[in-house]
Amino acid sequence: MTVSLVGAGPGDPELITVKGLARVRAAEIVVFDRLVAPELVAESPVAALRIERDRLTQDEVNALLVAHGRRGRRVVRLKGGDPFVFGRGGEEALALAAAGVPFEVIPGISSLASAPAAAGIPVTHRGLASTVTAFAAHDVESLDAAALAEVPGTLVAFMGLASLERLAERLIEHGRPAATPAAVVSAATRRDERVVVAPLGAIARAARGLCTPALVVIGEVVSLREALAGVRRSAA
Repeated sequence: MTVSLVGAGPGDPELITVKGLARVRAAEIVVFDRLVAPELVAESPVAALRIERDRLTQDEVNALLVAHGRRGRRVVRLKGGDPFVFGRGGEEALALAAAGVPFEVIPGISSLASAPAAAGIPVTHRGLASTVTAFAAHDVESLDAAALAEVPGTLVAFMGLASLERLAERLIEHGRPAATPAAVVSAATRRDERVVVAPLGAIARAARGLCTPALVVIGEVVSLREALAGVRRSAA
């Protein structure tokens, strides 16, 4: 295989898959995201060329993967979470396919479920939520807030910290109760992980001062954190 699109997991370097770590350790080229744990990048061979993706546009990343892939080099595109969950892995895969460059996708643990789980919040729970709706919230005004407010189960917002106040306002305007339990999980699975819990109407105020990456969880499942989080931590 020439190019491997590898999910690095939500933050903790131990949460990469065995297969993903094997690809990193065999890589000649590693193109990595800012949010990937430095310990994982350091697992690549000393002679490997390590390229930070944040300095490049997406088109430049695509071109870089194609160029090195065409030379037959072992290329690893190392992404936070999972390549195909808000990771733009699909765009890179399409570019490689169009160029005729062999590639593989090695899934990673997405923050969709792992960030809430790290905070003691199951995204589904019998009697509380049997569905999960994930969405990107960096452009709140473009969201179908009416549909999101009415959908049952758990809402999980990626990239929603900066616009959290407006997100909550729009959901409440369209009928989601202001008392709905909500949480923000910052730096999930990392040593500096922080979690705040508050009703939807107050979550933006409670989350002030938190840093990205952060995931927003809205729904009755958040109410389980109080019972689960303490036990989880005491057992760690």
